[in-house]
Amino acid sequence: MEKFGRGQPVSRVEDSRFLTGAGRYIDDMAPADALFAYVLRSTVGHGRINGIDTSAAAESPGVHLIVTASDLTEAGLTGGIGATKVRQPDGTRGADPKRPMLAEGKVRHVGEAIALVVADSLIAAKDAAELIELDIDELPAHVALATGGEELHDEAPQNRAFTYGLGDKDAVEAAIAGAARVVRFDVPDHRIIVNSMEPRGVWAEAADGRIHVCVNGQGVWGPKGDLAKWFGRDPEQFRVTTPDVGGGFGMKGSPYPEMFLVAFAAEKVGRPVRWMSDRTEAMLTDNGGRDLTSTSTLAFDENNRIVAYKVESVSNIGAYNSNYAQMIQTELFSKVMPGTYDIPLARLEVTGVYTNTAPVDAYRGAGRPEAIYVLERSMDNAARELGVDPWELRRTNFIRPDQFPYTSATGTTYDVGEFSRLLDRAREEADLAGLDQRRSASEARGRLRGVGLSYYIESILGDPSETSTVVFGEDGVEIRVGTQSNGQGHETVYARFLADHTGIPMERIRVVQGDSDLIPTGGGTGGSRSVTVQNNATLVTVDKMVREFSAFLAEEEGVDAGEITFDDERFRIPGSNLTPTMLDVADMARARGREELLTQTAVGKLEARSFPNGAHVAEVEIDPETGVVTVERYTVVDDFGNLINPMLAEGQVHGGVAQGLGQVLMEHGVYDETGQLLTATFMDYAMPRSDDMPWVAFHSVPVPSVYNVMGMKGCGEAGTVGAMAAVANAVADAVAARGLAGKVAMPLTPLRVWSLLNEAAA
Repeated sequence: MEKFGRGQPVSRVEDSRFLTGAGRYIDDMAPADALFAYVLRSTVGHGRINGIDTSAAAESPGVHLIVTASDLTEAGLTGGIGATKVRQPDGTRGADPKRPMLAEGKVRHVGEAIALVVADSLIAAKDAAELIELDIDELPAHVALATGGEELHDEAPQNRAFTYGLGDKDAVEAAIAGAARVVRFDVPDHRIIVNSMEPRGVWAEAADGRIHVCVNGQGVWGPKGDLAKWFGRDPEQFRVTTPDVGGGFGMKGSPYPEMFLVAFAAEKVGRPVRWMSDRTEAMLTDNGGRDLTSTSTLAFDENNRIVAYKVESVSNIGAYNSNYAQMIQTELFSKVMPGTYDIPLARLEVTGVYTNTAPVDAYRGAGRPEAIYVLERSMDNAARELGVDPWELRRTNFIRPDQFPYTSATGTTYDVGEFSRLLDRAREEADLAGLDQRRSASEARGRLRGVGLSYYIESILGDPSETSTVVFGEDGVEIRVGTQSNGQGHETVYARFLADHTGIPMERIRVVQGDSDLIPTGGGTGGSRSVTVQNNATLVTVDKMVREFSAFLAEEEGVDAGEITFDDERFRIPGSNLTPTMLDVADMARARGREELLTQTAVGKLEARSFPNGAHVAEVEIDPETGVVTVERYTVVDDFGNLINPMLAEGQVHGGVAQGLGQVLMEHGVYDETGQLLTATFMDYAMPRSDDMPWVAFHSVPVPSVYNVMGMKGCGEAGTVGAMAAVANAVADAVAARGLAGKVAMPLTPLRVWSLLNEAAA
C-alpha cells in the first residue's frame, strides 16, 4: 500500500450532503427578499424587430423593472458577449458580429433574449411578459450545415463564420496521390443538447458600490472579468461566487446574457434579483455541442502504414460566436487529430457557418471527442476496405514507446505512451477470444452481435497555472482552490492530497472554492485540467509552507533551518526530541503572534500538458425486428498516469461513457427548416437511463507523465472521447455481414437501425 493511502480509493466526502438533500445550489442560495426575473424570448428563428411596446407590461401588478436593448443603450451599456476568433489562412480573424445581451434589430434563433422582466414573483413576471407587444417580421431561416442562405450577420457574407487550415496542403495532396491505397469516409457528428442535471441560474445583489453575482458556472474569475468589461468598471467592484453546481460539462463555462442582465437589474432596483432557467428554456438557450460533418481521407503505403491524413469539416457555430465556438473544431480538434498514430503528414480544413440555431460551444471533450470519432471511425472503415484486422491496423500505425517525446503532424508533443501494451490488455479484458461463441449465441436468438474498438488520446487544456491557498484556523484548515467542482469530487481529492503531503488529518481539512474575494486567481474547471493543475499548485504551496515553518522552528529552537526536515507528516529537528506536525507548528505560530505564517499562498505552473489515452471496447447486440441496440459489454483500459483516487477516476469514466453512449444511440437536437427546435422537452429528446447503460469495466495501466512531478494525467473527459467511436464501430461490425457497415451514422436510434436493416433486406 502506498504511504498515507496515496493511490487508494477514498469515498467522496461531499456525497452525504448531496444524497441527503443538503447540497446548496444556486436556487437555494438566493436572498429571501430577492425579486424574480423572467426573460421574454423569441418564438421565431429569424426575424426583424420593428417595435417593442412594454408600457402595458410595466403597469402589471408586482412589476419593478422591464429591460430592453434600448434601456441598456440609454444606460451606456452597448457591449456584447465576447468570444475568441480563429486565425484564418490569410492571417485575418474569423467573423466577429456583435452578440447583444438583448436582441437588437433582429432575432436570430428561437429562445434569443428580447426583454427582462423583474417582479415580486415569477408568476407576476411571466404575466407581465405576456403583455409586451412585439412587432417582428419573420425572415427565412438558415439551418443547413452549409454556407449560403439568408444571411444572419452583415459581417459574415454567405453565413461563413471562418475558414481554417492547418498542415502542408501540397505535401498532403502529393502523398495521397502517390499512396498505394486511399480510403475516404464521411463522418457526421450531430448536435446534442447538454442537459446538465441543474439548469443555469444566477442571482445578484448590489451594495456599497459593489455588485455580488452568484452564478452556477465553471469558475469565478472569467465571469468577474466579463462583468467588469461590460460595465466598464474596476474588477474589484465585483464579487463572483459559485455554490454547489449540478453539472457543467463545458456548457456552463461560457458567459450568457442572463448573468449581465440580472446584475444590471439588481443594481437598478436596489434589491437582489434571481433568475433560474427551466428545462425547455435550457434546451433553447444553452450552448449546444458537436454539430459538424467531416470527410476523412486516409492514405496508406503497401504495408498498411498511414502516409497522410486529411480531414475536411463544416462546423455549425449557431446564431452567434460563443466563447470558444470557433476554436473547438479547429485548434482543439487539431491537438489530437492524428490520435495515437505515427502519421507523417496531416491536413485539417474547416469551414464554420452561422445558422438560426442556439450557439454551439464546448461539450465534454471540446473538439477532442470529435477528432477521435472521425479518426477511429475512419480507421475501422479503412480496415474493412483494406481487408485487415482493425486491431492490427491500429497496432501497425501506433507511435512506438521509443519515439517519445513525439511531436505529431499537427504540432502537439506527446510525452509518453505505451499504446500496444494497453491494447493487449484491452483484448484480454474484453475477452475477444470468446466473441465467436457469444456471436453464435446471439445469432441463435435472431440477433446481431458486433464488437467495436476505439483507441483515443486526449490533450489536457486550460490554463497550466493555478493558485492554492492554505489557511490554518483554530478549528481546522482551509484549502482555497481556483478550480470549480461541478460534481467531480474535488472536495475529496484536494483534501486527501493535502493530507497525504502534510500529515494533516483529512477530516480537519475543508475545501473552499468559488469566491473571487477569497481566492486571488483561478482558472476554473474545464479541459480535464482541475486535479492535475490544482494538485500541482498544492505541492508548490506545501513546499512554501515547509520552508517558512522550518525557518520559524529554526528561530524557536536555535538551529539552522537547512537542518530541519519534513517527512510529509512531521518536522524533524536536530538535537531535539520534538517532532511537531504542521498543525503543531501552526498553533505555535499563532501563540507567538506570527499570523503571517497561518495563510500560505503559492501559484504552480505545469511544464506542459499531459495526454491521457486508452482503449474502449464496446460489444453490442441488435434486435433486427425492432432496431434496438443494446450495449452488452463495455471494457475500458486507460492510461491516466498515477491515480490519486482510482474510485473517482473510474466514476469519471463511467459518466463520460454514459454521455458518449447517449449521443451515439439516442440524443439528437433537431431543428426544422424555420429554426424551431423540435426536441425541446424530454418527451422528444432522449437521454440515457440506467437500463441503457452496461457495466463499464475499468482498468488502469499507468504510464506516468513526465510533464508533472506527480506523473498524473487528467481523466474528466476521457470517457466521452473514447466512447463514441467504440459504440458506433460495434454497430458497424454487427451489420457488416449485410454490407451496411459504411452506412452506420449517429444517432443509432431504433428507427434508424431498423430502417437501415430493412432497406438492405428489400
